[in-house]
Amino acid sequence: MRLKALTAVTALLFVAACATPAEETQESTGSGTATTSSASSSTTASAATAAPAAKKMVKPAGPAAGSQEDLVVNVGDRVFFGYDEYTIKPRARGTLERQAAWLRRNANTTITVEGHCDERGTREYNLGLGQRRADAVKKYLVALGVSENRIATISYGKERPVAMGSNDEAWTQNRRGVTRIN
Repeated sequence: MRLKALTAVTALLFVAACATPAEETQESTGSGTATTSSASSSTTASAATAAPAAKKMVKPAGPAAGSQEDLVVNVGDRVFFGYDEYTIKPRARGTLERQAAWLRRNANTTITVEGHCDERGTREYNLGLGQRRADAVKKYLVALGVSENRIATISYGKERPVAMGSNDEAWTQNRRGVTRIN
């Protein structure tokens, strides 16, 4: 019995000896910065002087200005088309107007407009339709004042669906024009 108690106490002392002292422990604040806990007043003073420097390194929340994520979150990166159509619909116009304003704010940004189709139709036909959709988006953005040489186009036809399935819901999501930052 004494041997078991002695072994338990030894193991506990071993674990305690390996633990990091309180003055060196760092805790996460949840904002990407670390704060230092301290047990002495000298460490507290040095932690207080380091705090302003830590605040300067904190990144702002949200996507970086001018990034693809900024475009997606704050503007919208896609517009949708009807079956076998490449005309810009009224709802799409609002998105493209916001994209044009965003592109004016990010004057050095170039984009590629991708044209996509649903699974119906031949590969060749959908590549052509996807190109007409991408060109329609480009033409609308140019009409809103975006320089034509900042916009490239590409058609993926039916090769890159975002929704799998052979139904109206999937087809509606796949008939799209997507703006990508280069």
